This record gives sequence, structure tokens and C-alpha cells, in this order.
Amino acid sequence: MGRRRRTRRGVPWSRLRRRTAGMLWGLPTVPSPKAWARVGPDMRARIARHATVTAMTGVVASNALIGVETFLLVQLAFNGGQLTFAETLGAPNFPAVVGAIITGILVNLILGLLVLRPQLKWFVSCEPADHARRRAVQRIPGHQLLATVGGWFSAALFYVLVADDLTVATVAGVAVAFTLAGLSSACLTYLFVERAARPLAIVVLEDFPANHVMNGVRIRLFAVWAVSSAVPMIGLLTVNAGRFTGMLPDVAGAVDWTTVILTVVGLAAGIRVIYLVGQAITDPLTEMRRAVHRVDHGDYDARVPVYDSSELGVLQHGFNVMVQGLAERDRMREIFARHVGDTVADLAISDGVGMHGTNTEVGVLFVDIVGSTRLSQHRSPDDVAELLNAFFSIVFDVVDQHSGFVNKFEGDAALAVFGAPVEIDDPAGHALAAARDLADRLSKSLDIRWGIGVSYGEVFAGNIGAERRYEYTVIGDPVNECARLSDMAKTGRVPALASGAAIDSAGAEADEWELLGSRIMRGRSQPTEFYAPSDLVERLGSSGNLIAELLRPARRIVGANPLKLTTFFGG
Repeated sequence: MGRRRRTRRGVPWSRLRRRTAGMLWGLPTVPSPKAWARVGPDMRARIARHATVTAMTGVVASNALIGVETFLLVQLAFNGGQLTFAETLGAPNFPAVVGAIITGILVNLILGLLVLRPQLKWFVSCEPADHARRRAVQRIPGHQLLATVGGWFSAALFYVLVADDLTVATVAGVAVAFTLAGLSSACLTYLFVERAARPLAIVVLEDFPANHVMNGVRIRLFAVWAVSSAVPMIGLLTVNAGRFTGMLPDVAGAVDWTTVILTVVGLAAGIRVIYLVGQAITDPLTEMRRAVHRVDHGDYDARVPVYDSSELGVLQHGFNVMVQGLAERDRMREIFARHVGDTVADLAISDGVGMHGTNTEVGVLFVDIVGSTRLSQHRSPDDVAELLNAFFSIVFDVVDQHSGFVNKFEGDAALAVFGAPVEIDDPAGHALAAARDLADRLSKSLDIRWGIGVSYGEVFAGNIGAERRYEYTVIGDPVNECARLSDMAKTGRVPALASGAAIDSAGAEADEWELLGSRIMRGRSQPTEFYAPSDLVERLGSSGNLIAELLRPARRIVGANPLKLTTFFGG
């Protein structure tokens, strides 16, 4: 119950995450990997516009916020930590700071759009990507980082050129503050643009996924360290170093608002960067978790979009290749199982390559069609194939219902084994019951004649053939005996015969069979007792007549279904 509850709560959360990510690109939800290939120029143009506006809005907002924080900290550092209007927003150089921030933002936007425009143009055109295009798209976050650095350098230069009453200490303090602000802003820009540019990365990496790491996870972790730890700590060290050297005044009041505000800024910046890095890492892992769930439930069409150039992107590509391999393996196993049976396929997979086998006691059933040569002469090949398929389908169904294994189909005959390769209780009883059911099913379904033989005994069950080409089969006297009984059954009205060994080894099923007699069959030195199903004997006449008919040559029996030929034999 608890697992079900977690699953139900997890589904809405996953959908919410996909919808939130889709909003970044102007879509109701994130398309599947296959759906991206069907996104046309109009939809791509919409995605490009929305992603650009969203990304640039994020860059502007983060730069403006970091600029205000930087100005406030610089003012507090130079006025001894006095948090008053006159010493902060009312300071004479406040307009210069505002102008510097606006200049930096404009430069950042211009450089960012210049870098992004060729990639957006390609994305909308729906043209295939070459190697240079893939590299250019993968480097979008890094180029945007450089654009942000350039914007903050322009902001610092604007402030130095416009601000009044500058001193060496003021220029040095502003340079350090703007450098730290640019580092923090660049890290945030890198993470935000990387997320906004995922549609381009998905398309460009669709045919040539990332096989080596680029823009690794370490870079994102460095961004976390830089924004949440390095920048505020370096700022604190710089303030204390300035006060120690006399470049900054001592604390003027009871509270050092410089360190307080710097701490608050560090905490807020840490939350922002942790959120972005968390999204960049958890999004691919969440998608792979959903895909793993689908694969676990047999859906080998599950794929994850490859949009990351870090170790996660290599993992995304590796996951898709792995699932493709699983699908191919499952398809090959299914084909293999259809040729040799599920049990033999499982045995081959578990035991591996080699000539494996063992001696065991099994029940063996052999069924053969009478007059297959005449059928081929009077029917078209398609009709014969259809008839054989119907015949073998019935054989397989009946044998499978009685825990048997159809070892092979041989032209117009089939060999079934009970007790190998999987051991079962009372294999002789299962074989006898399958023979009775098979006779009943065939008589009601097909207008042909057949003979069924059942035997029991010790055989070798395993791989027979050459080391490089073999098959699983059973070898032993019971196999020969049931084949002879099948030939014998084809000569009379009783289509199913069983050996005395099978009857003696069976459980309650032996009571359903009646002894007809014994004879020395071809290729054998000892007489074999043969039994027939009691209900068939009662329906077809006395056992003496049936025995006489069984001893006739096979060519004397012509016609169709043996259970429908009582008038032919006068029964």
C-alpha cells in the first residue's frame, strides 16, 4: 500500500516538473525524444523566441539583483557599515552605479544575442547539424558566461569613467566587488542558459550523441562553490584586509552591516545556484528513472532525450544504447525461443555455450500424419503449409497444457518430451494424458489421419551436434519405441498407442488405457505391450478386431480421420 501511495504522489510531481520545464520553452510539456523530430519550423521558431526571452529575462534579473547587492556592499564597506539612506541609496555616486549596471546588462544582452543568433537560426531552419554546429551548440553556456563577464567588465569601466571623487582605494574596492559580482553572475548565467538551450542540444545531439565529457558536472559543482562559498568568503576577507591596511574605515556602529548583508547575499546566492544545479543534475536522472520504470515493465521503446554535454549526457546516450541492446536481445531471444521453445531457450541462456546434457527418465510422445505424400500431390504448397501449421499449433497447445516440451517438428511429425529439460512429477502420466487429449483435438479439428505413440524410459537429454552447431534433443530407446508405436497406430483405427513401460510408470492416468496385446516391432528384439485409450476402444469395437487391423500393412488404410472411419472397417 505504501509503495502505491508513493507512486501516485510521484506521478503528479513528475508531470508538474515536465510542465514547468516546458513553460521555459513555451510548450505545455516537454516533448518526448521521438516527438522532437516532428517539431516543424513554426513550432521551433516559437520555442526559440520563448526560450530567448526567458533566458534574457533571467540574465537581466540576475545581473540587476547582483548589481544592487554589489553597490550596497561597496557603500557599506566604505562608510563603516552604516545602513542609512544617505550613505547608501542617497550617496552621490548612486547614479553612476545605476548607469554601470544598465551598461553591463546591455553589453551582456548584445553579446549574448550575437553568440546565440546563429544557433537559433539553424534551429529554426530544421537543417541537419554537422560537427561544427554540434560543438557550437554545446558551447552556448560557456559563450554566454564570457558574455556576462564582458558585461561586468564594461560596467566596471563605465563606473570608473563616470563616477566622481575616485581614489585608488575606491577604484580597487569597486574592481574587487565587480569582479566577484561578475563571477557570481557568470556562474548563474551558465546554469540558466544551459537549461534554456536544451531544445537545441536535444536536436543537435539526436543523431550524434555525446560520447565524451564536455562541460562536466565538476564545472557545475565549481559554480556552486564559487557562488555560495568563494564569493562571500573572499568578500569578507577583502573587507577585513581593507580595514587592516586602512583602505577601509573601521566599523562605525554596534552592528557591522557589511558582514551581515554579505552573509545574507551569500545565503540567497547559494539558494539560487543550488536550485539551478539541482535542476541540471536531477532532470536527467528523473527522466532516466521514468525510462527505467518503463523498461522494467517491458517497454523497450523507452528513450531519454540527450541534451547534456557532461557525464550525464554520456549517461543519457549510454542508457539509450543499453535499452536498444536490451530490445535487440529480447527480440533475438523471442526468435530463438520460437525455434527451440521457451524452456530450451532459458536453459541455453543459463548454461551458456557448450555440449551440455544428462541422463534422465522422461515420457516421450511422437505424432505423425498419415499420407503426407498424397497430401502434397493433391494440394497446393500453400494449402499443405496451412494444414501443417494448424496441425502443429494443436500439438503445441496440447503438449504445453500438459507441461510438456515440443522438442522438434519434423516435416509432418512432431516429437514431444515430458520431464526434460524441466523435471515434472509423473512424466509418463502427463504424456499419456496429452496423447488422449491430442487425439480428441485432432479428430474434431482436422480431416486428416495420424498416429500417436507414447513411451517412457531413460534417455540422454542435452545438446547434440557439433561444437559450433548443435540442438537440444533426447536420445534413447524410448524415442525409437514411441516412433514405432506411432507407425503402428497409423495402420489401424486406434490413432494413439502407448507402451507398457509408459503405463507401468504412470499414475492414475494408466487406468484410462486398455491393453490390446504385444508384438515385436521393427528393429527391436523384445516384444512390446501396446495400450490404447479405453474410450476409443469402446467406440471403435472389440479389441480383437482392432489388434488385427493394427497388424495390417499401412497401405491398406486410406481415407481421412480415423475416428470417422468406423463404417469402412465395419465397426
